[in-house]
Amino acid sequence: MSDLAVRPDSIIQTLATRNSNIADGTKNSFGDVLKEMVSEVNKTQIDADKAIAKVELDNSASIHEAIIALEKANISFRTMMQVRNKIVDAYQEIMRMQV
Repeated sequence: MSDLAVRPDSIIQTLATRNSNIADGTKNSFGDVLKEMVSEVNKTQIDADKAIAKVELDNSASIHEAIIALEKANISFRTMMQVRNKIVDAYQEIMRMQV
């Protein structure tokens, strides 16, 4: 079987790596971290599409693997949308502040 582990902690690992890089003196912007997270979510979507194609066209993969890949992509996307919603809420709260 291929990599079937759902990786919701990959975001935490990436952020921990970024924090250690900041401690080492290497700076990564918030935008860079977001771009990396979006590209990782995109990669899970592409992997799910490939798994579906293997089942439909080649009939060489297990339907269970395809369903698991779809669920991984779904969880990753929903997590990304929640993060986006929190960022938008924080931005709106900052814009409402009195200076």
